[in-house]
Formats: sequence, C-alpha cells, structure tokens
Amino acid sequence: MKIKGIYFLYRSLQAFGLPLVLLYFLWRGLRNRAYWKSIPERFGFVSHLLKQTGPGAIWLHAVSVGEILAVVELLKGLRREFPRTKFFVSTATVAGRSLANEKLSALANGVFFAPVDYVWAVRRVLRTLQPSLVLIAETEIWPNLFREVKRTGAGLAILNGRISDRALPRYRAWNWLFRAVLPAADCILAQTDSMRERFVRLGAPPDRVRTAGNLKFDFEPRPAPPDSPVSALLKRLQPAQIWIAASTMPGAFAGDVDEDDAVIIAFRSVAAHFPGLLLILAPRKPEQFSVVARKLDAAGVPYLRRSRLEEHQGTPRVLLLDSIGELGGLFYAADVVFLGGTLAHRGGHNILEPAFFAKPVIIGPHMENFQAIADEFRAAQACVEIRETSELAAAVERLLSDPAERCELGRRALACAQSKRGAVDRALTAARELYEAHVPGFRPAQPWLTLGWPLERLWTWFARRRARAIGRRLPIPVISIGNITMGGTGKTPCVLHLAAALRKRGWKPGILTRGYGRTSLEPRLLLAAGAKASAERTGDEPQLFLRSGLAPVGIGAGRFATGTLLAREFGVNVALLDDGLQHRKLARDVDIVLIDALNPLGGGRVFPLGRLREPLTALARASIFLITRSDQSDLPASIEAPLRSHNPQAPIFRARLEPRAWVNCRTGERHSLHEPPFERAAAFCGVGNPQSFRRMLESLGVPLVDWHEFGDHHRYRPHEMKRIRAHALAKAASALVTTAKDAVKLEATAELAAPLSLYWLDVEFAIEHQDRFMSEIAKRLSREASSDMRGPG
Repeated sequence: MKIKGIYFLYRSLQAFGLPLVLLYFLWRGLRNRAYWKSIPERFGFVSHLLKQTGPGAIWLHAVSVGEILAVVELLKGLRREFPRTKFFVSTATVAGRSLANEKLSALANGVFFAPVDYVWAVRRVLRTLQPSLVLIAETEIWPNLFREVKRTGAGLAILNGRISDRALPRYRAWNWLFRAVLPAADCILAQTDSMRERFVRLGAPPDRVRTAGNLKFDFEPRPAPPDSPVSALLKRLQPAQIWIAASTMPGAFAGDVDEDDAVIIAFRSVAAHFPGLLLILAPRKPEQFSVVARKLDAAGVPYLRRSRLEEHQGTPRVLLLDSIGELGGLFYAADVVFLGGTLAHRGGHNILEPAFFAKPVIIGPHMENFQAIADEFRAAQACVEIRETSELAAAVERLLSDPAERCELGRRALACAQSKRGAVDRALTAARELYEAHVPGFRPAQPWLTLGWPLERLWTWFARRRARAIGRRLPIPVISIGNITMGGTGKTPCVLHLAAALRKRGWKPGILTRGYGRTSLEPRLLLAAGAKASAERTGDEPQLFLRSGLAPVGIGAGRFATGTLLAREFGVNVALLDDGLQHRKLARDVDIVLIDALNPLGGGRVFPLGRLREPLTALARASIFLITRSDQSDLPASIEAPLRSHNPQAPIFRARLEPRAWVNCRTGERHSLHEPPFERAAAFCGVGNPQSFRRMLESLGVPLVDWHEFGDHHRYRPHEMKRIRAHALAKAASALVTTAKDAVKLEATAELAAPLSLYWLDVEFAIEHQDRFMSEIAKRLSREASSDMRGPG
C-alpha cells in the first residue's frame, strides 16, 4: 500500500504539472523547429514500423550523446549475443537522436525519442515494442517506466550506473520516491564501488547492485577515414600542430567560465609562438555553433565551419567543428587535447576517447560527473590538470614544445584506459541472464482492458469446464498435436512430420482433423492418402495432409466417431489428432504441445485480452513440449522456465521450419532456393503467424518489394488477387510468393496473378534430437507401441 500511495502521489503531481510540460515543449519547439518532430514520439506515438507482433525485443535507452557513444560497443556485443532479436534505441535529446541515427543505424532496428514519464505514453511504447528486456544506460530513473516494465514481466537493468557528486543531493531529496522505484530493477551494474553504495543508499536492493566497471573504458578508437571531408582538409592544410578543444561549454551560471572565450584567448597567445598551429574547436551543444562563430569573427581569427567546407579559401587558423558525432574520429590527428566542460562548472566530459588515441589531455578542476575516472588518471599522472583559465595557454605551449612529455602523457593515458576494460562483457552476461529469465505479457489499452475483462473471465470458465470432460478412447493409440495459443504454431507441418516418422518405423498412421473453414455439410469425410477433394469440402489443412500422400485423413467435428471409422476402413494403427489439446472428448496417449518461439505465451492473457485459448495451467496436461520456430528467435531458453513452472515432467524439444524449394503454383515445377526464379518479389499470406513467413523470406535474402497480410484461413477473392497483382506490378516485382497453406486455396484465382508468376515456399519440419523425441513418444504409447518404436507387433 505504501508503494501504491507513493505512485498515486507521483502521478497526481504529474497531472498538475502537465500544462508546464506542454509549455516546455512549446518553448523548445519555438527555439528549435526540429524539436516539433520529436513530440509525437515523446508522447508514445512511435513509428508503426517498429510494431512487434510478439515479445523478445531489447529496448536500450541512452539519454544523449555521451551515453550513445558509451553503448556502441555494448550494442555490438548484444547483436552477437542475440542475433535473432530486434533492438530499439531511445534517446531524449535532438543531438542524441542525430548521433544515434549516425552511429547505430546498422546495429539498431529503430531509433526513437523516449516517451515522457506519463503512464499512458510509457504503456503505448511498451505495447508497440513488446520488449523482453529494457536496458537503461547510466542514470535515468523514471518511476512510471520502471513500474510499467515490471508489470509486463520484462527484465529491467541499469547499466554503467552512476550518480555524480553534483546530482547526489537532488537524488537524496527525492529518496522517498526512489526507495519505491529502484526495487523494480532486476540488476544495477554500477561503475565503481562508491557508485554502488549510492544506489543502495537510495533504496536499491543490495543483492541486485554490483560493480561492473565503466562501459566507456571499452571504447574502440576508430579514426575518421582518410576520405572523410575533415581528414581530406587536414591533408590539404598540413598544419604543423593540431590542438583540439573538445566539447567546450558556456558557463553554468552568471560569472562562470565561458570555455569558448577561454580557448579563443589562449589560442591567440599560443599561435604567436606556433604559427603553424591549427585549432579544432568543437562546442558541445549545437545551439552554441553560431554563437562561437560570432566570437571568432569578433576576435578576428580566420576560421572555417565544418558545415561550409566548400567555402574554404585561404588558410584558416581554426576549424569550427559544427557537427555531431564526428569529434571522436578526429582525436588521432591531435597533438594536444583540451577537454571541455572542466573549466566551467559543468562536471566534465569523457576523457577516455582521446586517451585511447594515446593523446595528452588537459583538464580543468571540474570532473565531478567522471570523478572515478578522473581520480584514476590523476593518480597515474596521465593528464595535465589546470585550475584557472589563465593556465590554459601555458599548458598547451608546454606540451607543444616538448614532444617527449606529450608522448609519455599519451602512453600513460592509454595504459590507464586499457587497464579498466571488461565492462561490456560483464554487461552482456547480465543481459543474457535477464533475457533468459523473462517472457513478458502486454495488456491491452483502455477501454478495451475494462470491457474485455468479463469476456476473458467467461472464456476462461468455459475453457476450464471443457477441460474437465472425460474423453472416449479409440481402439488405437492417439497422439495429439495442439497448442495453447490462437494462431499458427506449426501444427500442420508437425503432423506431416510425425506421419512420415511413424511410417518409417512401421506404423500405419491416420490423421484426424476438424477441417476448419470447410463449407461442406457432410458430417465427416474419410479420404485415402493422396485423394483429391476440393478445399471447400475439406478445409485448408486437410488439403496439405491429403497432398502429402502420407496417411488417410478423417475430417469431422466428432473426432471419436471419425477416428473409429478411419481405423476400421483404412486399417490405421495410430491416430494423429490435429489441433487436439482443447478437444477433450477424445482420449489420447500422448499430448504434444507446440509453443511458438515468436509469441510463446499469448501475452499471458486468455482471449479476448490475450491470445491464450485457455489458462496457462493447462500446460500441466502436456506429455511433450515442442518449441517451434526456434531458429527465428532468441527466446527458446527463456520459454523453458515458465513451461517448467507449470509442468516440470514433460521434456522440452525445439523445432524449426527448413525451406526446401520454390514451387510454381501453376506448373508444379520446383526451383532451387539458391537460384530463385525471380529477382524481386511481392509476398502475401493468410496464416496464423504471418511474421514467421516474412522472417523466413528475409533469412533467404528474398528482395521483398511489397507485403500483404490476411487473417488465418483467408479465402482469396478475385478482386483481392487483382489488388495484390496491381501493387506488385507498381513496385516492379517479378513474382508473387506465398505459403503452401495459401497455395491450396489459390487454384481458382491463381491465373489472376498473370503476368506475374506465382510461387509457394516448400518447407520441411525439423526437430532437434529427433531420435530422442521419438523415443519419448514410444514410452507413452503403452498399448500398441513397442518400446523401441519399431512398429506394432
């Protein structure tokens, strides 16, 4: 109750403060038009292109430029650790967004502005991304974000955690709030032992906070390429020396040091003794670029703006680096570096980037935001520290005059930086542990949550009542293949795979199926393997069963009566019950429950609020679990824990769909995957999990120019095929591609694809540790099966 009261107070204060938030956004938008574009995302309306259909993504939040640079190597490691996972990066500043687009575009699947900490905005983003893990870089402790992440069941970690000396008093003033918020974090990796103690004093559980080092020590120095505009300029100018004034800042208050003024004054003094010196002046904030340009004009210093290199004339003495994200690649060229934010009361900036290039660094007295790093560099005598602006010119002159001292300082700085590496590996270990321990569920938005709750209760009541039914037993053993969620999990290819495997072991399998979507009024159909019948008579899946030629098929809602006749007429001695988990009227010897790795637990809610057909307690009925599409997701290891919690006895196996060939819908001609019969394709499907098909096409490298999704068991009408064809032609597609399940419904309308060719993708179901899987089935076929699965008798 105490925590609920604290959150009630926090959200009440937010409600009263909303007009001020809106006025702040208005003020920022008037100052910088680019800010207007960020406002929808700040209220949770991220691009629909980031929409996920199931859990498993990783959301990494890095508030601004420094944090973005710190997580580059971490994100590369996460990509290696989770190769099938979608990554999304949020930031809070315009400069951070610009840098993230530049530095992380090849690593992240999407970059967006973080939502304001209003619960409705946070929930909207969580429903869109459906992350299994949320990682917060450094110190962004937002109460609603933390609480809502934990309510979904996702993992939450603070990485590279720090609370600076300057920020600590503010955090202490809000200690009553943070004591309610920080326990939501599953893991906090602090930069130093002192930072760890600060998190603990603010309310973080001590067993969840550990020291892991600073991610910035794992920075990989990458010089700007020789053909970059600035590198090319330096090559033309050939300056005798280069001084970089990095991330300079204006004063924090009236009367504080303006570092750009200090640098310009120092440069004019130093340049008198070093006429070949070039200063690269890099203000920290974009809004200072034009301000600094006016100061250079006033000082009469010849300069060139990075944004106007094409206007280069004469020999500039100063290069004003008015760009974002470029500074880090230029330290290689420096002879001396002055680190901004250290003379003004700004708390300092990251000394590690120039240190990794083995460059001598001059700092001022204010390194409060990087206190631990600064103390280590001071102790190692790996930097030059000045106290006043008047000392800057002399420090630069001394280093420029003494190459030996420059070299030694650079060597110490590099050694100091390299000695503290390893934080990325520790963060990756923590991320893997959290990812494997969480499978989240995401509740619907209001008002549907309230309206759907009684319907969910009603559905659950009916599901539990149905589960209590006592099934009638066929004269032959029954293997049920089913799932607990709505939508496709790969049941049809699994049934076909089992039919083939049983035939190889001497069994005579038959397939029992309801025939969903058929329009025939016949109560049941008994069809021999390979028999021909229309999809209207049979339904979609039975068409695939029949065309496989593997087993006779019995179709009908009454599976007991249909199975009895199937055994009698065709002599089958084992029945495969398609989609049978919820069909309790028929007893079974083996219950194989398929779990889709792309959306394993249906959001954790029963229909209509989630995709569960019945509560997760039904998993206790499973004989064997089979995690399908395991090759398309990094979630299988995470899924095992909730399965074990409901059913510790059932063994867990993994399966995947392996593409085999492209098949022409009109001619039946097969084409190799390595030599596809098209260059650009438009895809469409009407299956339970359309994103699975799309991921498979992407994994094959199919160049998709158009994509259409339809509901499961969709019947394609002529006008729909014409629309698909028109869109494909407009986008210069050379073929249409679809699934085998869709192909059986296209016989009457396939000609409408002309002049485009129409292909379906032939896939094969593959189970890891197939022999052990079949042995587990053999153990449970206690009546007709032999223990070694060689067949009856």
